[in-house]
Amino acid sequence: MGHQVVPQQCRCSPAGAGGGSSAVNMHKVNFEEELEKILERDPRYDREAYHFVREALEYTQKMLKNRGRGRTETRHVTGQQLLEGIREYALEQFGPMAITVFEEWGIRRCEDFGEIVFNMVEQGLLSKTKDDSRADFQGGYDFDVAFRQPFLPSSKLIPPRESKAG
Repeated sequence: MGHQVVPQQCRCSPAGAGGGSSAVNMHKVNFEEELEKILERDPRYDREAYHFVREALEYTQKMLKNRGRGRTETRHVTGQQLLEGIREYALEQFGPMAITVFEEWGIRRCEDFGEIVFNMVEQGLLSKTKDDSRADFQGGYDFDVAFRQPFLPSSKLIPPRESKAG
């Protein structure tokens, strides 16, 4: 039911790394080579967007492990968990500039994160379960609420059920 993401070639991947810094460098080179193929095939998103999603995945894995939701296997992350991790990581990294950064990278909605993830899946940089799909990223959250509202003064916040009429 949930989207599961497993990094296969990640610079911080603990799985089978055993080769010291040369293994880490090899993984980084593989990521960059495969990313180049993705960018040639699908130029909608900036290179940095892919790096950010990879970092946000690592952040999410650590976040889930620290919150005790990661059970014994912390490498699998659902689409909704990843979206929450992306939100928290973006606020931490970019603060009120998060939406501006994402727009610069071609990201305007949660579905764009799904496209990036599945571009990486299709290129072999991430793996998925048979139940995972791009639809797992649909309707995740409104960017204004997720990335602007945390920085607005309380007098400017709109209660969730209230709407502005004309």
